[in-house]
Amino acid sequence: MALRGIRGAATVESNTKEEIWKTARLLMTKLMSANQLNFKQVGAAIFSSTPDLTAAFPTTGVRSLPSFSLIPLFDTQEVNVEDSLPMCIRVLLLVDIEVAFILVRQKN
Repeated sequence: MALRGIRGAATVESNTKEEIWKTARLLMTKLMSANQLNFKQVGAAIFSSTPDLTAAFPTTGVRSLPSFSLIPLFDTQEVNVEDSLPMCIRVLLLVDIEVAFILVRQKN
Protein backbone atom coordinates (compact mmCIF):
# COMPACT_ATOMS: atom_id res chain seq x y z
CA MET A 1 0.00 0.00 0.00
CA ALA A 2 1.02 3.60 -0.55
CA LEU A 3 0.08 6.82 1.17
CA ARG A 4 -1.68 9.12 -1.28
CA GLY A 5 -3.08 12.60 -0.88
CA ILE A 6 -6.43 13.34 -2.47
CA ARG A 7 -7.62 16.91 -2.58
CA GLY A 8 -11.05 18.37 -3.11
CA ALA A 9 -12.89 21.66 -2.87
CA ALA A 10 -16.47 22.90 -2.87
CA THR A 11 -18.20 26.20 -2.33
CA VAL A 12 -20.94 26.83 0.20
CA GLU A 13 -24.21 28.61 -0.67
CA SER A 14 -24.49 30.44 2.66
CA ASN A 15 -22.60 30.82 5.92
CA THR A 16 -24.84 28.56 8.03
CA LYS A 17 -24.05 25.43 10.03
CA GLU A 18 -26.39 23.33 7.93
CA GLU A 19 -24.91 24.51 4.62
CA ILE A 20 -21.31 24.07 5.75
CA TRP A 21 -22.00 20.59 7.14
CA LYS A 22 -23.98 19.53 4.06
CA THR A 23 -21.27 20.74 1.67
CA ALA A 24 -18.48 19.07 3.67
CA ARG A 25 -20.37 15.74 3.76
CA LEU A 26 -21.07 15.92 0.02
CA LEU A 27 -17.43 16.73 -0.76
CA MET A 28 -16.25 13.79 1.32
CA THR A 29 -18.74 11.30 -0.14
CA LYS A 30 -17.89 12.37 -3.71
CA LEU A 31 -14.14 11.94 -3.11
CA MET A 32 -14.69 8.57 -1.47
CA SER A 33 -16.93 7.38 -4.30
CA ALA A 34 -14.74 8.72 -7.13
CA ASN A 35 -11.73 6.86 -5.69
CA GLN A 36 -13.64 3.74 -4.61
CA LEU A 37 -12.50 4.19 -1.00
CA ASN A 38 -13.86 2.85 2.25
CA PHE A 39 -13.33 4.55 5.59
CA LYS A 40 -10.67 2.00 6.64
CA GLN A 41 -8.35 3.39 3.96
CA VAL A 42 -8.52 6.96 5.27
CA GLY A 43 -5.71 7.80 7.68
CA ALA A 44 -6.77 11.41 8.26
CA ALA A 45 -8.46 14.38 6.63
CA ILE A 46 -7.45 18.04 6.84
CA PHE A 47 -10.18 20.55 6.06
CA SER A 48 -9.69 24.25 5.45
CA SER A 49 -12.28 26.94 5.01
CA THR A 50 -12.08 30.51 3.81
CA PRO A 51 -12.28 33.27 6.46
CA ASP A 52 -15.86 34.14 5.45
CA LEU A 53 -17.13 30.76 6.72
CA THR A 54 -17.59 31.27 10.45
CA ALA A 55 -20.80 29.42 11.35
CA ALA A 56 -19.37 25.90 11.79
CA PHE A 57 -16.43 23.56 11.45
CA PRO A 58 -16.70 21.38 8.30
CA THR A 59 -15.49 18.32 10.22
CA THR A 60 -18.52 18.42 12.50
CA GLY A 61 -20.69 17.58 9.52
CA VAL A 62 -18.32 14.90 8.23
CA ARG A 63 -18.22 13.16 11.63
CA SER A 64 -21.91 12.34 11.17
CA LEU A 65 -21.10 10.09 8.19
CA PRO A 66 -20.95 6.37 9.03
CA SER A 67 -17.59 5.43 10.66
CA PHE A 68 -16.06 8.89 10.17
CA SER A 69 -16.12 9.56 13.90
CA LEU A 70 -13.23 7.04 14.05
CA ILE A 71 -11.00 8.99 11.62
CA PRO A 72 -8.77 11.88 12.71
CA LEU A 73 -10.27 15.02 11.17
CA PHE A 74 -8.75 18.50 11.46
CA ASP A 75 -10.03 21.99 10.63
CA THR A 76 -8.01 25.07 9.78
CA GLN A 77 -8.76 28.51 8.37
CA GLU A 78 -7.15 29.61 5.11
CA VAL A 79 -5.13 32.76 4.73
CA ASN A 80 -7.27 35.70 3.61
CA VAL A 81 -5.95 36.22 0.08
CA GLU A 82 -7.27 39.08 -2.01
CA ASP A 83 -9.53 37.97 -4.90
CA SER A 84 -9.51 34.31 -3.82
CA LEU A 85 -12.53 32.04 -4.20
CA PRO A 86 -15.03 32.93 -1.44
CA MET A 87 -17.06 30.57 0.77
CA CYS A 88 -14.88 27.59 -0.04
CA ILE A 89 -14.16 24.37 1.84
CA ARG A 90 -11.09 22.39 0.85
CA VAL A 91 -9.97 18.96 2.02
CA LEU A 92 -6.81 16.88 1.84
CA LEU A 93 -7.48 13.18 2.42
CA LEU A 94 -4.54 11.02 3.42
CA VAL A 95 -5.36 7.52 2.21
CA ASP A 96 -3.71 4.13 1.97
CA ILE A 97 -4.32 2.76 -1.54
CA GLU A 98 -2.58 0.74 -4.22
CA VAL A 99 -3.45 3.12 -7.04
CA ALA A 100 -0.79 4.98 -9.01
CA PHE A 101 -0.84 8.67 -8.13
CA ILE A 102 -1.74 9.59 -11.71
CA LEU A 103 -5.00 7.60 -11.36
CA VAL A 104 -6.18 9.28 -8.15
CA ARG A 105 -9.31 11.36 -8.76
CA GLN A 106 -9.20 14.87 -7.35
CA LYS A 107 -12.38 16.96 -6.91
CA ASN A 108 -12.41 20.64 -7.84
